[in-house]
Amino acid sequence: MLSKLVTHEQAVEHVLDGTRLMYGGFGTIGSPANLIDAILHKGVQSLTLIGIDAGYPKVGIGKLISHGRVRQLITTHIGSNPEAGQQMMEGKLEVTFCPQGIFAEKIRAGGVGIPGIVVDAHVSGERMEGAEPFAFDGRTCRIEAALSAEVGIVYAKQADTYGNLIYDKAARNLNPLVAMAADITIAEVEEIVPAGELDPDKIVTPGIFVDYIVVRGGGNS
Repeated sequence: MLSKLVTHEQAVEHVLDGTRLMYGGFGTIGSPANLIDAILHKGVQSLTLIGIDAGYPKVGIGKLISHGRVRQLITTHIGSNPEAGQQMMEGKLEVTFCPQGIFAEKIRAGGVGIPGIVVDAHVSGERMEGAEPFAFDGRTCRIEAALSAEVGIVYAKQADTYGNLIYDKAARNLNPLVAMAADITIAEVEEIVPAGELDPDKIVTPGIFVDYIVVRGGGNS
């Protein structure tokens, strides 16, 4: 079996100008910070970001926004990052908001190959093109498109060499869903162990969803 362990520089070769990039984390909890720094250092532009929040101006995913590397943001809130709000008001950043529960379900749907989900027609968000409201169980509903990405970056506490992932409490958040919903998934982990050493009952993300692994704090070497 070929090793999935790569350097940060090798991992972000897959992030190009205009890439649709999905990321795990809530604020700084469960955020793949080293990968974000590597993407920033690479200098890519016009990214579309998909994640639960906009981070902070100088921390985590917010760095990419603050440095003007992002064209579009699909998220649930931007309140922790005033820079995102300023860019949105100035027309420099296109922001699409989505309620958190629906947002998570849209990513899950993208990960399992479902093209869209049914939501209440009165909930704001993006509907699928050509999808008209319809009656269901006494309610007016509509279909919203699933969310997926070209590249997904996630954080986990442990991985084995095959890419099986174990998360640490709340740092799990949307990371398992993001890992499923991207064409290429890169996992930033605190520790990597030989295949077979992780407790199978604790594995959340099977290695089949993970393409590359980088070790947090390992630098670019």
